[in-house]
Amino acid sequence: MAARCDPPGASPPAELAASPGKPESSDENGHSPDEALAPTSVIYFREALNSTAVRFGPPGTAAAVRFGPPGTPGPVPQYDFQIERIESKRRNPKDPVAIERLNLMNMAKLSIKGLIESALNLGRTLDSDYAPLQQFFVVMEHCLKHGLKTKKTFLGQNKSFWGALELVEKLTPEAGEITASVKDLPGLKTPLGRGRAWLRLALMQKKLSDYMKTIINRKDLLSEFYEPNALMMEEEGAVIAGLLVGLNVIDANLCMKGEDLDSQVGVIDFSMYLKDGGHSSKSAEGDGQITAILDQKNYVEELNRHLSASVNNLQAKVDALEKANTKLTEELAVANNRIITLQEDVERVKEESSLQLESRKSARGDAAADGSALMESRKQLKEETLLRLDVERELEVQIGMKQEMEMSMKMLEKDVCEKQDALLELRQQLEDLRTINQQLSHKSQSADSSSRQKSEAIVRLEDKINQMSGTVKQLESSDKHLVKQARNLSSSAGKLLQLQQ
Repeated sequence: MAARCDPPGASPPAELAASPGKPESSDENGHSPDEALAPTSVIYFREALNSTAVRFGPPGTAAAVRFGPPGTPGPVPQYDFQIERIESKRRNPKDPVAIERLNLMNMAKLSIKGLIESALNLGRTLDSDYAPLQQFFVVMEHCLKHGLKTKKTFLGQNKSFWGALELVEKLTPEAGEITASVKDLPGLKTPLGRGRAWLRLALMQKKLSDYMKTIINRKDLLSEFYEPNALMMEEEGAVIAGLLVGLNVIDANLCMKGEDLDSQVGVIDFSMYLKDGGHSSKSAEGDGQITAILDQKNYVEELNRHLSASVNNLQAKVDALEKANTKLTEELAVANNRIITLQEDVERVKEESSLQLESRKSARGDAAADGSALMESRKQLKEETLLRLDVERELEVQIGMKQEMEMSMKMLEKDVCEKQDALLELRQQLEDLRTINQQLSHKSQSADSSSRQKSEAIVRLEDKINQMSGTVKQLESSDKHLVKQARNLSSSAGKLLQLQQ
């Protein structure tokens, strides 16, 4: 049977309203209802139930749950609780996780019952210093922490129920005001502190039960934060959500300013639930001794468990910090290697620039005969000089950036992101240098080709000049020959004239 509800006028179940001195009943399988409980929770739960009349019925009926001493006259506030009884045959009595869930559920029942009774007897608004209210928040914190999945962060492993509580804002828009108020509270630095503040604000809003039911009904979303056997994923979570309805009659005014919710240690004080030991089925003397022994034992166990958890968390943080330190050291070595590579690239660019300048000088000397080509070469030289100055400026920028990189390496442990940005910027500038180098090489090749063309033109002109000089010499020799012939002709003509006379 998943739930038990008695009609109006029916007697309470034997396992919930056992009277002192009567033998305990067993179910149809022959198991005692206490078999699934740890010894501590059995004694606490018996004492609480023996000193209180608890009735279960359908929501909204006269058989709704009543809290109060047996035989208490007068009207008592009624709460629509839905208490689910879990069959013993579905539970493994030796399963420690199931026992832990059941113990937490029983402690939640006792805490809620004690808080309601004490608040009604007190008759005023509760504040943060009220001990039963503080214990209620501690118990709720333990219930929400049960079965949480461990999430790895930069500082190590972390367990927090704040992520699960943030789901309420997505499922119920009314909870957005609480979540926003928690995020705006000053002094809250950890998810645990924000989760504690959320519980207090939800209680003051009298919507804690509704919010818990909302997230418990969405186990598909809770599976991201809880293990499958966690309290919030099992039927005990629904039982606790139903019990929280009774807290709607409580008025609380909790001031969280100045309260250190981040570093509080939540330890359950079991002594608060051992005040009515005279109603137990055992003798008063035996109950007192057992109560004192169990109180001390449980307190020591709880304290030891919290100390062990704290030691484990600190050890995990130390391991995470060591891993982070090792990783940063490796990244520092890689960055140093990259800086050395960049320096080598800068030196190589300088050598290539000097070689290009020498080649341009030799090309300029070969083209000195041609005036126009010389002027163009001078212009190109000026441009190349300007480019070289730009390259030198870029190299100076690179050197300055190298110094900045050295400074950033010293600050790597504080800011890894700056290192990555600087490395990306260096890569971009290296690409720019490579493109500039390619442009310079293309320009030098074009200058070499133009100088070759001009030298070939000069050779052709010299050939033409040589040909023309040979032609002039031939003409001069032929002219001399003609002059001699003319002289000979004139002398022969003179002789003929003399002979004719």
